[in-house]
Amino acid sequence: MAVDYTVIVLYLAGMLAMGWWGMRRARSKAEFLVAGRRLGPWMYSGTMAAIVLGGASTIGGVGLGYTHGLSGAWMVFTIGLGLLALSVFFSARIARLKVYTVSEMLDLRYGGRAGVLSGVVMWGYTLMLAVTSTIAYATIFDVLFDVPRTLAVVIGGSVVVAYSTLGGMWSITLTDMVQFVVKTIGVLLLLLPIAVVKAGGFGAMRDELPGDYFEPFGVGGETIFTYVLIYTFGMLIGQDIWQRVFTARSDKVARWGGTVAGTYCLVYALAGAVIGTAAKVMYPDLPSADSAFATVVKDELPVGVRGLVLAAALAAVMSTSSGALIACATVANNDIWARLRGAAAGADPHDEVKGNRAFILVMGAAVIGVAIAIDDVVQALTVAYNLLVAGLLVPILGGLLWRRGTGAGALAAVVAGGVSVIGLMWHYGILANEPIYYGLLASLLVYVVGSLVTRPTDPVTLAAWRERVAGHEPEVPVTA
Repeated sequence: MAVDYTVIVLYLAGMLAMGWWGMRRARSKAEFLVAGRRLGPWMYSGTMAAIVLGGASTIGGVGLGYTHGLSGAWMVFTIGLGLLALSVFFSARIARLKVYTVSEMLDLRYGGRAGVLSGVVMWGYTLMLAVTSTIAYATIFDVLFDVPRTLAVVIGGSVVVAYSTLGGMWSITLTDMVQFVVKTIGVLLLLLPIAVVKAGGFGAMRDELPGDYFEPFGVGGETIFTYVLIYTFGMLIGQDIWQRVFTARSDKVARWGGTVAGTYCLVYALAGAVIGTAAKVMYPDLPSADSAFATVVKDELPVGVRGLVLAAALAAVMSTSSGALIACATVANNDIWARLRGAAAGADPHDEVKGNRAFILVMGAAVIGVAIAIDDVVQALTVAYNLLVAGLLVPILGGLLWRRGTGAGALAAVVAGGVSVIGLMWHYGILANEPIYYGLLASLLVYVVGSLVTRPTDPVTLAAWRERVAGHEPEVPVTA
């Protein structure tokens, strides 16, 4: 394992070095939080694909393939569909807004009424997303070094917090590009063909496994529908995704670069399901489906290649973890803390960089602490996406698509959706489908009725909004 250890250690050292390099470029708020809004199509595509394809998409995607066969691709497939929808229909106008957070967009659209409440919901989502990614370090480092779970979380989380704190979005962008290349080589070009060959080829796989392993909808229609509601819609509104859209050099880069990244996700989804199906042939009685990825890597890959593929898994986790971390810190600082303390606009850019850097450090420590305290990734991720979609999907898409939507309707929808989904998760269970169904429906009804019975949004606010969406308004700080 010495060669594999060397590969991993060099990889981690490279991530820290890029964090140090990024620190030299991140000298303003825009540079630190959104990479100066200067990313071209290739870098934008790579970083966008890196952030949406994390540990759940890699380790969890293979685990779903192990359990359900090819139809296990649907979870990651719906993530790709969400990214495609965001890129084709919404990314251009989002990029032209020149804001930093989703709550700032809501303030622009509804006249400063979204405020702290939407920020709190988004903060909870990004925090839990970062936590679930950080928990995944335990699985990878256990295979690598056989270290205790707590130490594994601290090691992996500390590396991400270090390079994210140093250089902000520039460091994260550079590391994501490396992580994108490593994932492509490790998972698509190495692990996928090796796993299929070790399983005896597709013919042997068909002979060994039940026929439903090769049915495209074998995972079940209701499950697929729930994936669409949670992950496809979640891609449309998450701060971690929008913050990457804000880095695009132009609206064309956001549209076409995101389309390339979404297409890549579809390929990655199928690859994970095939690897999991092959693992089912080789190891039919694993105690946990989520251990399929690590088992194939540990037992079937040659020295050196094993280290690279484990680095690919580490890259998948780190890219999502760092993206969620900077999103969490950005929301905490700009949408919650700045509003609560009544910060004046136009603060010195250097001070803003220091402030955002401090929030990344604090949020990173909180993420590591929560990740040590809990170990149920699926439940934590489900809570995060249920709150996000039920609370914010309707106000955000309503603001983009329906002129009659009002601030009062938006606030009522956030409250109704959030409270409903929390109560329904308590009643039906966290992993039940009913909470997101009924929570989203409650949010939609309250938004429509609340908007229709209240005074329309001020024409001046709507006119300023249209100018901003058209890209005619210069970038200015947004305050509640």
